[in-house]
Amino acid sequence: MVQGTLWSNCVSGGCGAKIESEGLLRLLAGIPGSKDKRLLVGYDASDDAAVYQLDEKQSLIFTVDFFPPMINEARRFGRIAAANALSDVWAMGGRPVLALNLVCFPEALDTKILADILAGGAEKIAEAGAVLGGGHSIYDREPKYGLAVTGTVETAKILRNNTPKAGHTLLLTKPLGVGIVMAALRVGMAEEQAVQQAVASMERLNRYACEAMAGFEVSACTDVTGFGLLVHALEMAGDAVSIMLYPDALPRIPEAADYANAYLLTAAGQRNRNRVEKAVNVNPLPFAVQELLFDPQTSGGLLIAAPPDEADALIRRIKNGGDGSAAIIGEILPRSEDLIVFG
Repeated sequence: MVQGTLWSNCVSGGCGAKIESEGLLRLLAGIPGSKDKRLLVGYDASDDAAVYQLDEKQSLIFTVDFFPPMINEARRFGRIAAANALSDVWAMGGRPVLALNLVCFPEALDTKILADILAGGAEKIAEAGAVLGGGHSIYDREPKYGLAVTGTVETAKILRNNTPKAGHTLLLTKPLGVGIVMAALRVGMAEEQAVQQAVASMERLNRYACEAMAGFEVSACTDVTGFGLLVHALEMAGDAVSIMLYPDALPRIPEAADYANAYLLTAAGQRNRNRVEKAVNVNPLPFAVQELLFDPQTSGGLLIAAPPDEADALIRRIKNGGDGSAAIIGEILPRSEDLIVFG
């Protein structure tokens, strides 16, 4: 494929294209909330997906996600975008069952590229155990692809992003640094091994980490996306607890720290920094670690709160399932003045 075919006209790619979280909160504040009690999780919750209760036993999960490409390989871009969209269902503890394609595509590009994107997406939908039911497409100046996904979950087993219990251990299932590596790739400064690790991580489904949680007393879960680990940690802390992160324990793509120190960064990472600068003091941390905390992750890992006596066993099961970078990265503390601290 010709270099630049997919991303040459794209302002940003992957989850780095997301509107900043504070801006979204301001927009949504003016929209009346639903009074339907069957809507268990809605847009007022800053959670990963909407959840609608069918009965005492079962609920439906609804989510949607799409973005411009961050790599030039069309089929791999399709896989990444699909894996990212499907992830929200697993972050809620559910199982995806039906997906619809969402496509924006320039008239000037070869439709074979679009066919490859859709083929890559279909591969991940099949791997997820879900069904592709169709979709919608429009012409646009930039290529964009993603999915609308419906899943199911046992109503009693819904996982929320802001319900961690004090004393629980915090786990992360994928390495950080994807956004930084993609920034280095755009300017031709990324090493091949870093790119391959980043792409493999983005392509990997969170299905396996979610299934590994079965039988464990997980108190909260979310997936780390374009808002970066630190914003998601703040959302997890909510109004009830504080969180201690272990900077030295953060799983990372090794080369990402070097790229960060060379200022190969993203605009989305800066937006994430601006979002949390008044709430969290990151100044004592090395600059590269700060940037890893702010780095926008496309199809990032699950951030899981679990009992400390179960954490090691859960990590082993997640690693045995194929997520080899999974690590314990912190703990949930009783609420204090500092929402996020570093240990």
